[in-house]
Amino acid sequence: MPHYQSSSVETARKNVAARLREVRLDAELKGHELAVRCGWHKSKVSRIENARTPPSDADIRAWCAGCDADDQTADIIAASRTADSMYLEWKRLQRTGLRRLQESRTPLYERTKLLRGYASHVVPGLFQTPAYASALLSVISRFHGTPDDTTEAVAARLARSRVLHDAGHRFTFIVEESVLRYQIGDAEAMAGQLGHLLSAMSLPAVSLGVIPFATRERDIWTLEAFNIFDEQRVHVELLTAQVTLTVPSEVAMYVTAFAELRELAVYGAEARALVAEALDSLR
Repeated sequence: MPHYQSSSVETARKNVAARLREVRLDAELKGHELAVRCGWHKSKVSRIENARTPPSDADIRAWCAGCDADDQTADIIAASRTADSMYLEWKRLQRTGLRRLQESRTPLYERTKLLRGYASHVVPGLFQTPAYASALLSVISRFHGTPDDTTEAVAARLARSRVLHDAGHRFTFIVEESVLRYQIGDAEAMAGQLGHLLSAMSLPAVSLGVIPFATRERDIWTLEAFNIFDEQRVHVELLTAQVTLTVPSEVAMYVTAFAELRELAVYGAEARALVAEALDSLR
């Protein structure tokens, strides 16, 4: 079982269970008394409170109504839905191909004012060229066994990248120098990608830093790729799934990690020199 599924997701579910238990205790009801009010078997309250049985929306409504706490229903349902959607397997997300997944993310990117991202393996999607994206997405499609709609998916990814030129948005990204060296596609595709990165670094809304190989005594280790959308949510990309984090304490942890990673990066002329060196190595 992936780490995030067994930690963040389970923690979120336990938090929902704990909130429901607090509602019952505040109402001064015993478990079997609440079960009677809800018309349930007496063991159901215990199973929900111990996070063995995830509550449905209807269960939460009945629970809060039975405890005369209807004002808490909406918040607890929202927390429960977040726990259920936090861990989404790529197989589920990509079952109809990659194009729809790319398009589904566009509204989130369009409404985000400050997007921060960290990448340790591949160039962030917003900065990918058609050739690089095509090479990457075709490999992803093959590996996950999803319908091959690479051409359409690339077009959707590039369309989403137009947000880089929209007013009112800022983009702060950090990549490990390894991202510049891992070859995706052939040498020509990689050279075009690195050249495009040099151009993207000059965009007024973009700050793109590179953490050099030569960085010594790192205060924070390399992490999985993640994006922070304002300070509302974080997307973490694992091999098997996308993890969505919205719990404020977890979002704050990624914001802190990003700030520490940012201190390790170089910018401007130093960053451009690292990209240029990687480009020269292809020739």
